[in-house]
Amino acid sequence: MQPIRISVITPSLNQAAFIEATIRSVLDQDYAALDYIVIDGGSTDGTLAKLRGFGNRLRWVSEPDHGQSDAINKGMLMASGDVMAYLNADDLYLPGTLERVANYLATHPEAEWVYGHCQVIDETGAFMGKLNAPPFNLRRMIQRAEFLPQPAVFWRRSAATVVGEFDARLHYAMDYDYFIRLAKQSPGHRLDADLACFRFQPTSKTITSEEEHWREALMVSERHGLEFWMPWYWIRRTRHHALRALPGPMQQLIFRKLRRVQNLYQRKLK
Repeated sequence: MQPIRISVITPSLNQAAFIEATIRSVLDQDYAALDYIVIDGGSTDGTLAKLRGFGNRLRWVSEPDHGQSDAINKGMLMASGDVMAYLNADDLYLPGTLERVANYLATHPEAEWVYGHCQVIDETGAFMGKLNAPPFNLRRMIQRAEFLPQPAVFWRRSAATVVGEFDARLHYAMDYDYFIRLAKQSPGHRLDADLACFRFQPTSKTITSEEEHWREALMVSERHGLEFWMPWYWIRRTRHHALRALPGPMQQLIFRKLRRVQNLYQRKLK
């Protein structure tokens, strides 16, 4: 049996401090059926010299684009794999990830997309914690913004053909939107394994644009079915705006009450 060909796309812009480690984490997978593509947005910080240093072990282009979503879409158009994923230029794959994903998909032909757990590392690569992948639940993804660890998600080309490209109008929650669209087509399969590392570093959009990310994620949830009359609409707004200004003990009390309201709502739905 021919191995499943996997295309990994790395969108990049001025990440010279981290991109070499990212690339090595992909190439060191030692996965024979790998198609690796870096889409650079025109970096001026030494990124291109690092890309040239890998020779023909990867494909790359460097030109202005319209943001991260646009870069991912360019990579998907270039991709030749049966399975696709994207790994940001400061994140990492853990050893054996591509083999593990390929083996699962080969033995589970019904699985259109899979995801796993993700470790969190700091600027130096030191372990900080873990993002545990939740059990698949589309309703919770939409209403609660139950995010899947983006670096640890892989989808088949057949799923991408149905779902289409990433929404280039989104700049922070494009992965959240895409995974919901995948989930509406078929259930995600969770692998109970650490597949990747998310790097928590000061220049990442997750840190520098927290407010914009929250607003865009809420908009994506509304796009996919979150309504203003649903408890989680107000729970999310309350958590984001009001609770930040309160003392810790009062925040905990309110969270307990909010959970009681949500539990009552869930019982009514059953």
